[in-house]
Amino acid sequence: MRQVGLARALSKLGYCSRSRAFELICAGRVGVNGAVCRRPTALVRSDRDRIEVDGKPLASATKIYLVMNKPRGTVTTASDEKGRETVYAFLDRSLPWVAPVGRLDKASEGLLMLTNDSEWAARVLAPETHLSKTYHVQVAGIGDNVIERITQGVIAENGDRLRAKHAGILRKGGKNTWLEIVLDEGKNRHIRRMLESLNVRVLRLVRVAIGPLCLGDLPKGNCRPLSRMEKQRLDAEMKKRTYREPALAARPAELP
Repeated sequence: MRQVGLARALSKLGYCSRSRAFELICAGRVGVNGAVCRRPTALVRSDRDRIEVDGKPLASATKIYLVMNKPRGTVTTASDEKGRETVYAFLDRSLPWVAPVGRLDKASEGLLMLTNDSEWAARVLAPETHLSKTYHVQVAGIGDNVIERITQGVIAENGDRLRAKHAGILRKGGKNTWLEIVLDEGKNRHIRRMLESLNVRVLRLVRVAIGPLCLGDLPKGNCRPLSRMEKQRLDAEMKKRTYREPALAARPAELP
């Protein structure tokens, strides 16, 4: 095992987030081989060095992989300076530290994964994997050429080029339309900005799949472990793509 920064080592061991590790280290609560270390970037090898927090030795935590149906109106963070409800309100308090794999904005809902396996999460999020993410999007009206334009790509106000890998109409009514949009990249508020640039108003946005993993009938606010088969399928899908670790420290769900 190669050397990594101490803060990153705590994250890789599944103890806490890297930002929280920085706080603990700077506060003098972390020791390496019997001596307090206050440098988050100090190089360690977790398979050889004895790392302690508050005098208690750390060992690799059991890897946890969770699937949540994120409710609309919650934020994807551990705490919020504005006092808004976070996704952690729906987790069992007995669980060890886990972090969201990517984000869904406050107004979005649906499939969200959480894990304490930071290396696996990085592979899921790496642009090189191009892991597809499928969304069901309710919009207020739609022009005849919107599908064609978002698959070809549009230019947002800030100059970003935004496109969908695939798109189609799921259901069209008199007042609104449900679209299915598949992305293989994930820029900030990608779908909302893409549709806003075409004057299409988003009413609801639900992520229903990540690669072969589907949301299914998991109730809103509920969380369940990722099954062994589901993880194997995700891992197999990611192996089809090229992934290089950074140098730095199925069927969609039914419409709501």
